[in-house]
This record gives sequence, structure tokens and C-alpha cells, in this order.
Amino acid sequence: MAVFHPGIGRFLWLSLCATLLVNPALAETNGKPLLKPFSSATSLAPDWDVLKFPNIDRMSQYRLVQDSGEQVVMASTDGSASGLIARIRVDPGERLMLRWRWKISSVYEKGDARSKTGDDYPARLYVAFEFEADKAGFFERAKRKAAALVFGEELPGNALNYIWANRLEKGALVANPYTDTTMMLAVESGNEKAGQWVTAERDIVADYRKAFGTEPPPVVGVAIMSDSDNTGESAKAWYGDVTLTRQ
Repeated sequence: MAVFHPGIGRFLWLSLCATLLVNPALAETNGKPLLKPFSSATSLAPDWDVLKFPNIDRMSQYRLVQDSGEQVVMASTDGSASGLIARIRVDPGERLMLRWRWKISSVYEKGDARSKTGDDYPARLYVAFEFEADKAGFFERAKRKAAALVFGEELPGNALNYIWANRLEKGALVANPYTDTTMMLAVESGNEKAGQWVTAERDIVADYRKAFGTEPPPVVGVAIMSDSDNTGESAKAWYGDVTLTRQ
């Protein structure tokens, strides 16, 4: 289990960064998947590491369960926050597809992707990218150097955050209320499909270009997270296999 300093305010991404670059896994080799499938796992560790926030007393719970004849991860959150992180390193190339299945019990009544107090989601996926120092200004480099001294590792850069939103319309892309280096994309929104398995697929390269206006650097990590520490609400979410495929 990884435990981190809360970083800058409620900036989850900064806390997430330290884990993603600790002994990063190699990219796909010998036909093995980049991400350990939940469906064939005997345990979540060590392929999916627990992320705990020391300023948040209550942790979301993740466990392998059977649902509709397949093994998946079930997340339970009740005024809590924590995540599961997989460490990888892969050049996205021209087209890198992220695919997953997910299901939620409900969205949060107080959830709002444009508000710090509403920055909670029953289900979300992070994709973290390598920090590009040559494209950053002096103050950004200095801030990251200071953070690296705290965490003991160099931190990643931009991130895409695929969310099951409440108020944000499906397909909308907005900056995270804490930082514009993390962009939030509403893959699903609202309760219409709550209780149903939904399959999602995103071209990470195309999404990065749209979000940040440039070509993506290497991917350095993927995380799933269900949290409700801001809204104080509760929900359950289920995650099927998460895959990355270069095309």
C-alpha cells in the first residue's frame, strides 16, 4: 500500500504521481498485456497497487467479485477516497486504444466536475503521461522539483481523466477544478445507465491532442478510482478488464 502527502490542497493528481513512477513496469513484451486483467487475477496486488491519502481517514474498498459469470473489481465508497494504480511505460504512437467495462449504482447528487466541492465520481479512470520538462516554464519546473524532493521521485506531467459524471454532459471535456494539467472527459453522465454494464473505448492519442493541443509523451500509468470524500455520498462501482492496444 502506498501512502502519500496530500500535496497541493485536494489535488489528487499530485498524490497519484509519486506512485506511478516508482519502479515503472516495462511496456508490453512477448504478447503479454500492458495491464493485468481483473478477470484472470488471483489478487489485485502487486499489479494494481492501493493508493491511500493520509489526509483522508476513510478509504474506498476494492475487491475481486463475480458478476454475470465474470470476475471484476467492485469498488465501494462512502465519504471515502482511494484508488488502484497500474504502473506501465509505453509510447502511444499514432493510435493507442483504452478499452474497459464499468457499471455504477448511481451518480452523486452533489457531483459537479466544474467544482472542487463536487470533484467526486462513482467511477473514473486516469491515464498519466510523462512530464515534458522542455515544454514547461521555469515555475512549473521548480514546483515539480520541489514536489520530487517531497515524494522522492520525478513526477509525471499531464493526465486524462475519464469520468462517469453527474452534471457534465456526455462527451464534454473540461479542466479539473484543481489544475489544468488534468483534463476531465465525461465518457458517461447521469443515472440513465446506472446498474447496467457499459463498454467504453477511447483513442488516448486523439483525446490528448484535443485536450492539450500537442502530441502525447509516453504513458506512465493507469488508475481506477471511486471517491466521495468531497460530497460525503456513497456509491458502488464495478470495473471489468482495462486494456491498452496500439493500432
